[in-house]
Amino acid sequence: MGLGSGAWIMRPFNGLFFAVFGAFILLLAGGSAWMRGKSPKVRKTVITCACLVTLAGFFVYKYCLSIDADYDRITASTGGFNWWGELPLHLCNINMLLIPVAVLLDKRALKSFCFFIGPLGAFMALIMPGNGFNGYSLLLPRMLGFYGTHFMIVIEALSIVTFGLYRPRFRDFPLTMGAIFCISLTIFGLNMLLRWSGLYPNANYFYSVETEGNFVLEIFHRWLPYPFLYLLPSYLILCPYMGLITLGFHLADRARDRRAEAVSREG
Repeated sequence: MGLGSGAWIMRPFNGLFFAVFGAFILLLAGGSAWMRGKSPKVRKTVITCACLVTLAGFFVYKYCLSIDADYDRITASTGGFNWWGELPLHLCNINMLLIPVAVLLDKRALKSFCFFIGPLGAFMALIMPGNGFNGYSLLLPRMLGFYGTHFMIVIEALSIVTFGLYRPRFRDFPLTMGAIFCISLTIFGLNMLLRWSGLYPNANYFYSVETEGNFVLEIFHRWLPYPFLYLLPSYLILCPYMGLITLGFHLADRARDRRAEAVSREG
């Protein structure tokens, strides 16, 4: 099935894109409202179950890709479908695995990683979809799988905060950066293993081996023309991004404390 036009054609920032995004945000808002007053155990269970359901759907979606002749034709120049290249180890979908660990074990550094990196990675995929996912009907199994998975990752990562299980603090930055580095280094090692073993010679999870034409990473690669190391300047982007979001929470907390103090004085 080729590119087309119509009400069900999905492209970044078209009407359907915003409608679907809005529906998932409403799902997040409704779930967060429902979680008010619930125990932390219930909140963790709901997030974990949501991630596991998304993970199951992810593999169904990948199976649909494996039998999608049109997708195989579209991606023939890059080797077509390969299960070793479709594992949930990308910057976005790895959060389906990490979020349950983070909330169940109450690992603050992991929760911080998932909250900041999960929505960022998933949204980057949504606005820059690969071949076969841009300009096609949303009703195609591969399109439902791609957009459903990534939108779910966005709201599951955000729900760590909206469910009251984590609140960003400036003091989290060193541990968060350490988590990003360690996870990225581990994924780079897996890329090397997949390449050296011949299981998937093009393994490039986290874009830690090749830039694949990403213009930002191309700039970093000119500075540090070495696999993995060229990712390090990305901290220059991550720090202001995390700082701006954390500042918003910091100001909101200060305003809340001032209101509480004023009510206390009046009482």
